[in-house]
Amino acid sequence: MLTQTTSRVLEPSDLDAALAVLDREPVANAFVTARVKVAGLDPWRLGGEMWGWYEDGMLTSLCYAGANLVPVCATPRAIRAFADRARRAGRRCSSIVGPAGPTSQLWRLLEPQWGPAREVRARQPLMITDHMPEDIQPDPYVRRVRKDEMETIMPACVAMFTEEVGVSPMAGDGGLLYQARVAELVGSGRSFARIDSAGNVVFKAEIGAATTQACQIQGVWVAPEYRGKGLAAPGMAAVLRYALADIAPIASLYVNDFNTAARATYRRVGFEEVGEFMSILF
Repeated sequence: MLTQTTSRVLEPSDLDAALAVLDREPVANAFVTARVKVAGLDPWRLGGEMWGWYEDGMLTSLCYAGANLVPVCATPRAIRAFADRARRAGRRCSSIVGPAGPTSQLWRLLEPQWGPAREVRARQPLMITDHMPEDIQPDPYVRRVRKDEMETIMPACVAMFTEEVGVSPMAGDGGLLYQARVAELVGSGRSFARIDSAGNVVFKAEIGAATTQACQIQGVWVAPEYRGKGLAAPGMAAVLRYALADIAPIASLYVNDFNTAARATYRRVGFEEVGEFMSILF
């Protein structure tokens, strides 16, 4: 029995305790919860380690350390322990992302060794909805992307990622990991698009993380030549209809605070701001 405060790498036998922590904030933790539900806590399957923080023998905080570093329900003492562990391990992640309070504290502790970051996005409103909008009709042309349409959807995904993150997902490994992720979303029926008669993607979005309690919409993108034509809100409404009907009772997303057009669109579709995320990009 652990009778003091301590942190350690969790093992598969810790799964139930980890899920109990994740379930405390099902919307904010959807990304990590979805990974754990599929892969458990084995680092090879999970794509990283899950660090745990114990208080009086009870697991109270987590930190996912993979391609992203993600604090989960992390108290200030847990953040200090996770920062110590991250410093010792060295930076292996491409970003730190999570609820703004714990994430900013984690970055303050890591920045002297890990900085400078390529970009810090300090305010990213977390938005949710559990119902369809009454005054926006879903775009009838937005549908699930078929498995034989990978070559059609991929350029739009790369364009969205590059525009959003500032670097191409095709760099480094030639895009193998990114292509595998897009294929996974298409194969699981969580990739949506409006494709015109010439085979061009007009609008697209994905349901990235999905649990029985909440799902997270991501990768929302309108082709540049179609922007300003009122396609985003009906497109989002169409994706939201799929999300609420087929995936989970709550749909969420987070958006950069400076993206005023996107925030206005999401509010029109019924999303409300309920919290704030923060991302540090390397």
